[in-house]
Amino acid sequence: MHKAELIEAIASKAGVGKKDAEAVIDALENLVIERLKIGKEVTLTGFGTFSARTRNARMGVNPQNPKERIEIPTVIVPKFKAGKTLKDALKK
Repeated sequence: MHKAELIEAIASKAGVGKKDAEAVIDALENLVIERLKIGKEVTLTGFGTFSARTRNARMGVNPQNPKERIEIPTVIVPKFKAGKTLKDALKK
């Protein structure tokens, strides 16, 4: 499902216009990004938790020259942990 399809589905289920649904999706997206940037989590009870984790620096292999080792720097990556309601819905 693309973002446009998600907006359409939310607009029809909630009985609101597409512009309103798009504004809500954009606001949620921006809020999650802002919270993760400052190191906070966003929890939607039953659905899941968005968080940011640090992936430590490590050594890797240059794909263009497999004999050459390269250092992969430390990076912050997003993480999503599914909630119980979402897990249970997928089991059925």
